[in-house]
Amino acid sequence: MKKMRFLGVLSSLILAAGMFFTSCGQQQADSGYLIGVAMPTRSTARWISDGENVQRGLEALGFNVDLQFADDVIETQIAQIENMIMRGARALVIGSVDGSALTGVLQQAADAGITVIAFDRLLMNSPHVNYYVSFDNFRVGMQMGEIMVKGLELENATPDNPRFIEVFGLSPDDNNSFFFYDGAMVVLQPFIDAGTLVIGSGQRGMHVVGTLRGDGALAQARMDNLLSAFYTEQELHGVLSPYDGISLGVISSLRGAGFGIDGRPMPIIGGQDAQLPSVRAILDGDQFATIFKDTRLIADATVSAVAAILDGRPVAVNNTTDYHNGVRIVPSILLDTIPIFQYNAVRILVEETGYYTLAQLGL
Repeated sequence: MKKMRFLGVLSSLILAAGMFFTSCGQQQADSGYLIGVAMPTRSTARWISDGENVQRGLEALGFNVDLQFADDVIETQIAQIENMIMRGARALVIGSVDGSALTGVLQQAADAGITVIAFDRLLMNSPHVNYYVSFDNFRVGMQMGEIMVKGLELENATPDNPRFIEVFGLSPDDNNSFFFYDGAMVVLQPFIDAGTLVIGSGQRGMHVVGTLRGDGALAQARMDNLLSAFYTEQELHGVLSPYDGISLGVISSLRGAGFGIDGRPMPIIGGQDAQLPSVRAILDGDQFATIFKDTRLIADATVSAVAAILDGRPVAVNNTTDYHNGVRIVPSILLDTIPIFQYNAVRILVEETGYYTLAQLGL
């Protein structure tokens, strides 16, 4: 069912993009409207691909695109967006460094009559966010929890023989992090309440377990501390991780402590984004799973939204209830995601979607 939903979304977006090109491309090619695309960082391949995919799609429809990366510096992103406004951008696509830090520049955009689309990270505490394009992030969190249930065989655990895990969160300044955490806890809380799942350190809550900017080095350092404080005698069975960069930092820590060596099993570790190093780690058996978010789809949906906005047509939102940014509910376009395990990685990522090649996976 998930496969069919995913392929259905892909087909719909490809068809929509073709319709937009046919009906609006000539008008927009003649106009040459400027679209500002502000992305948070070049530190991960995912954000580079996102920015380039959005740029490529918009330019194919005849728009001029100003693509900027802020390298995780809030002030840099504000300055970049201010420059886009000054240059007369008709729409802004913003993947924020900090979703709560742009209220001032969003007011400037509103004063200039510019439509703002929040890209994957919801822009917070401002009425001047017109649309949000992302994945179903609460569902992503639930999938992370389901990965733990599957990998730890929690249905077979008992209070006398519980599974011990640690919990990591993504950056507290990214609103999506709370959806990931809350979704995972909806799935895991019944097992915690039953005493069959135990957070060994007792550390929970996003402001406790969050990892600023998803920094793998910070995750590794925290995992080092957790192992030395709580797992000198107690075995660790799993680590809830919301992001592949965090997962790789956790794996480095566990490797350093002897996990995965001489018969000591590696804990069940999840992740998100299906980044190439983590997919290879899944194939090698170090990481149990990740969540595949085909960022080509979010780029296509964003391009379609911009085309509709500037052509005066309705934007095809599919959620108008769940994403409140502290001021208003932001109309949203939400896409599906697919859990990736060792058994389905090649089928989904290579054969069905062409997201990677066998050579990229080292096969």
